[in-house]
Amino acid sequence: MSVHSQRNQLGALMKQLMAQWSEAKLHWRDNKAGEFEKRYLAELVDNVNASMVVLDKLDETLGKIRRDCGES
Repeated sequence: MSVHSQRNQLGALMKQLMAQWSEAKLHWRDNKAGEFEKRYLAELVDNVNASMVVLDKLDETLGKIRRDCGES
């Protein structure tokens, strides 16, 4: 599987997780829900976003290497 497809899969899974979290928040409305979101989900979102940037750069670099080596 290519880096690009892995990045897309990561994005899709993150989108699915956040949709499920939105659904959970409809029923879980106490202080612990807010704490959970701040403690775990906010950091996860930041890390996933940073990872996606790195995966984009990696995909670009691998593409350049393939072109430089005459591969398609």
